[in-house]
Amino acid sequence: MTLTPLAPPMAATFAPPVMEARRWLEGVTFPADRPLINVSQAAPVAAPPEGLRLAIADAAMTQTEAHLYGPVLGMPELRTELAAQWSKAYGGTIRDSNVAITQGCNQAFAAAMSTLAAPGDEVILPTPWYFNHKMWCDMASVTGVPLATGADLLPDPEKARALITPRTRAIILITPNNPGGVEYPPALVQAFMDLARDHRIALILDETYRDFDSRETRPHELFTDPDWGDTLIHLYSFSKAYRLTGHRVGAMVASEARLAEVEKFLDTVAICAGQLGQIGALWGMRNLGDWVAGERAEILARRQAMVEGFKRLNGWRLMGCGAYFAYVEHPFTLDAPDAARELVRQAGVLLLPGTMFMPETDASGKRQFRIAFANVDAQGISTLMDRLSTVSL
Repeated sequence: MTLTPLAPPMAATFAPPVMEARRWLEGVTFPADRPLINVSQAAPVAAPPEGLRLAIADAAMTQTEAHLYGPVLGMPELRTELAAQWSKAYGGTIRDSNVAITQGCNQAFAAAMSTLAAPGDEVILPTPWYFNHKMWCDMASVTGVPLATGADLLPDPEKARALITPRTRAIILITPNNPGGVEYPPALVQAFMDLARDHRIALILDETYRDFDSRETRPHELFTDPDWGDTLIHLYSFSKAYRLTGHRVGAMVASEARLAEVEKFLDTVAICAGQLGQIGALWGMRNLGDWVAGERAEILARRQAMVEGFKRLNGWRLMGCGAYFAYVEHPFTLDAPDAARELVRQAGVLLLPGTMFMPETDASGKRQFRIAFANVDAQGISTLMDRLSTVSL
C-alpha cells in the first residue's frame, strides 16, 4: 500500500529544536557529582505557588463549568483583568473586547498570522529569530524574511523598510528578546510601529517575557495611541510569570475586528483555552503581584551572574543578556551544532546552537549559542562557567 506523502509545507520546516536537543542526551550518563546542566529550554520547571495551585484544585472540585467548554475568546473575568492591568501598565485604553485568551502564546501567534497572511505572503523576522515563529510560517507557506541584526542584536527599521514588498503582511518583534535577551528601547519599538503603519501592515509584538524586563519605566508607548488597533497585535504568555507552562494559557490584544477573525481560528483548533489554566491565570493576576516581583528580582540577579560569569571566559563574547536568555559567541573550532553535542558529553551542558535561530544562509549561527538560565541559580551559573572554561573543541 502506498501512503499519502507528507504535505510539502509541513515537510519544509525543521524538527522542533528543543526536542532535537533532548535526543542528544540519549546514551549519555551524568555522574551524581556532575549532573547535567540543562540550559536549553526557556521554561520554569518548579510548580506554581501553593495559593494558585489551591485555587485550581478548588475549582476542579467545586466548579462544574471548570470542566466544560468556555467562551472561545476566553473567560470574561480574565479578559477584563488583563485589559485593566495592561491599560494601567502601558498608559493606554485596552478594553476586554480587545483581549483573547489562547492556548499559550504560540497559538496566539498562529492565530494572528492566520488572519494576516496567505500562502505566498511574507513577514519580516529579525534574526536570530524565535524558531517556532519561523516554523509556523513555513507550515503556512508564508515566507519568513530574515532581518539581520547587528552586534547589539537590535533590528534596524531602515533595513526592515528595504525588505518590505507588496507581499509583506507583518513585522514580528519580541522584547525582551528570545533568543537574544536584549530589551528593545521604546523609540525603536515606536519606529517599527510607525514603519508598519506607513506601509499598512501589522506589527506583531510578542512580550512573553515582559514580567522580567529590567526597566522600571514602560517598555514602549504604543498603547497610548488611541488608534493602536489599526496596526498593533500584542502577544503574551502566562506560562513564565505564573509557572503555568503545562496549562497552556496565552493572550492576544488586538482590535475587535481582528479578534472576530481570530475567533474563527480558535474555534476550529481547540474551541477554547483550558478552563483550569485560565482560572489559575486569573488568580495569579489578582493575587501574585508581589510574588512575581520577587521572581523578577531573582531573574535579574541571575542575569547579573551571567554577565559577571562571562568575564571569566576567554574567547567568548556575550552578545545579549536579559529575561531568560544569554546569547553568546563561542571560541571553538567546531561549528555550533557539533560543539553543542560535544558539550553534552564533555561538560554535561545542554544548550542550543545559534543555527537553530538563523536561516541556513547565515553562517553566523555556527559561532553562536543560546543559554536559557531561568532554571539555573547564581551558584549553578558559576558551575556552568567553570565547565565552559575547561572545554576545548
